Amino acid sequence: MDPDALFIGSVLLLFFAIAMAALYYKRMKKVATEYVKAKNVIGDIVVSFNKQLQRQEEQLGKASHRIEALSKGSEDIAVKLEGLETRIPDIASKVADALDAEKKVKTDIGNLKEKISDITKAQEEIKKHVSEIPEAKIEAAIPIRREHALAPLTETELRVLEIIAEAGEKTAPETKDSIGLTREHTARLVKKLYEEGYLERSTEKTPYAYRVKEEMLKILKKTETETKA
Repeated sequence: MDPDALFIGSVLLLFFAIAMAALYYKRMKKVATEYVKAKNVIGDIVVSFNKQLQRQEEQLGKASHRIEALSKGSEDIAVKLEGLETRIPDIASKVADALDAEKKVKTDIGNLKEKISDITKAQEEIKKHVSEIPEAKIEAAIPIRREHALAPLTETELRVLEIIAEAGEKTAPETKDSIGLTREHTARLVKKLYEEGYLERSTEKTPYAYRVKEEMLKILKKTETETKA
């Protein structure tokens, strides 16, 4: 075999091997670059996934807290409902009592209105009777017993009766001037005669005006007639 041909063949084979190695290296370099890119992409994906997973965990935590709060609120509501259920009979009883009280009040109001109406009618009747009474209001004490009419009286008291009988009507101050006694003494005498039933008095104005009772006037006139005879 020709040495030159062998040399050329070896050189060509060497060039081929070098070309293949260069091509392989180029491809390996490209693969490495793609790997790095893929690795970076995967890393980004993993990071993004981790962030999303963290967000989901945070949201789940918040949701868990809300659920716990809602659960606690539900328990509180349940407790309150149980308390309300136990209070419902008392509330119903109080409402019933209030309704009964309202009915009673209405009944009392109706009765009160009737009483007021009766009182109003009675007042009208009293006004009607009062309007028929003479203007002078006469207060009379207990009736006089004829057999004991003049016996208990002193001469001063008899004199007071005679003065008032002659005048028809006199006040205590007017009487004192006629008998010469003090105002207080005269007032006591007149009041005593009134309380014992010898006099009657008008209360229309003060001081009160006194006058001798009709039956006492008859007794005085009879006594005066008998004395003259």
